[in-house]
Amino acid sequence: MVFAHGFGCDQHMWRLVAPAFARDFRVILFDFVGAGGADPAAYDPVRHATLDGYAQDLLTLLRELDLHDVVFVGHSVSAMIGVLAEVAEPERFAQLVMVGPSPRYVDDESYVGGFTEDDITEMLESLSSNYLGWSAAMAPAIMSNPERPALGAELTESFCRMDPAIARQFARATFLSDSRADLPRVTTPTLVLQCSNDLIAPLEVGAYVHAAIPGSRMTVLEATGHCPHLSAPDETIAAIAAFVRAPVA
Repeated sequence: MVFAHGFGCDQHMWRLVAPAFARDFRVILFDFVGAGGADPAAYDPVRHATLDGYAQDLLTLLRELDLHDVVFVGHSVSAMIGVLAEVAEPERFAQLVMVGPSPRYVDDESYVGGFTEDDITEMLESLSSNYLGWSAAMAPAIMSNPERPALGAELTESFCRMDPAIARQFARATFLSDSRADLPRVTTPTLVLQCSNDLIAPLEVGAYVHAAIPGSRMTVLEATGHCPHLSAPDETIAAIAAFVRAPVA
């Protein structure tokens, strides 16, 4: 069972969820380049200019560890990185769990991504000019649990630990991506986990992903915000467990 973190996070963010599956699975945690304990020398500005580069990193990890029948749990942008990896090498995956996925953040005709082009342009400009200030302003909003300020503070600190130069490019790769065409190509059983109120991935986005991936399931959590593995770990564990331990149809 491989857990992948989202933008501005690292493997530590899974500490409240991953141990619950250690009895039944070999649990793998890792950091994408620029985050946590990842080797800074692994960063390639060309390779990592798009999400495909991160998907190749994921596949390299799976090959190096000789992993098959993988239950992949990806948060936020890592959910889409997992999709790209699954489409490239579907034989390695047994199940996909997508926590707060978004194949495109920008609204497009009838598609609701949650942001306008101006929103994304302004956000990327703010991130580029003052990454630490952007982190302090955005992290609590992304966490969206104001009555529990420690959660927003933790996410802010996590953002601030990421290498700013890599973060800027990873943000561009994330928020300017469009992976909608890849969703129908997924053949692995998939669970879409959606929070009831999420600034980054609104309900319409989760519904779109669910409809686009053949045979997928969708669970809407009572949790709010974009990080239910931190704000509502028990509910997140229960939803994932119900999916991964369900009998194969």
